[in-house]
Amino acid sequence: MAIPTIPGASGVFRTIYDLAFEVSPIILTGGIASGTVDNMLPILAIMGLGFMQGLLSSGGLSVNDFPARFFPIPGGTLIANQAGEYPFANQVVAANAMIEDPLNISLEMISPVKDTAGYLTKMPFYIALQGAFKQHNASGGLYHVMTPAFPYMNCVMVGMTDITDSGNQKQIKWQLDFRRPLVTQQEAINTLQNGKMSLISGGGKITSSSVTGPAPVVPYVQPIPLTP
Repeated sequence: MAIPTIPGASGVFRTIYDLAFEVSPIILTGGIASGTVDNMLPILAIMGLGFMQGLLSSGGLSVNDFPARFFPIPGGTLIANQAGEYPFANQVVAANAMIEDPLNISLEMISPVKDTAGYLTKMPFYIALQGAFKQHNASGGLYHVMTPAFPYMNCVMVGMTDITDSGNQKQIKWQLDFRRPLVTQQEAINTLQNGKMSLISGGGKITSSSVTGPAPVVPYVQPIPLTP
């Protein structure tokens, strides 16, 4: 896959862009990254075998020596909501019946064999990479996925699939699927109810279009026993 050119981008700027969004756009947090600086580990750190092979082949350090490139796959979401399918009293109530869904982002990982030595290190490279992902996922680790348009923070990995098309080399293109779940208490509350929907389900009565808070709570008063 040809790397798209950016008008006016060259030199240091182009190198920074490549490192941030194409060479190492995935950062592991927690999990196997626990104990590192800020509990974060760039994916480049677990690709040591492929990186060393490329470095030894070229005899120098270049962004082209890195073992893989990552590109966002079309279809990633920035906003994902579901609208209720049942009848609404009015449009204001309908607007408050929106259910927020997790965000999804997928990256295409391209890792072709560049020379004869690459065929010898390919299997150990993928075994190590798959093992690191499995251990990180099993230990509750999360991922920060950086794309040119938006940073997807605190994602979980939901899949890694071979998407290689026909060609001389097999298993060199992989799709990495990530999902940003609703992990905070506030996000969970917003997903369930807001505004008038909270008022309705709380047993309150809508008296004006400006009411957006929860239904008032009437305190329970212990009755005074009557004396004979």
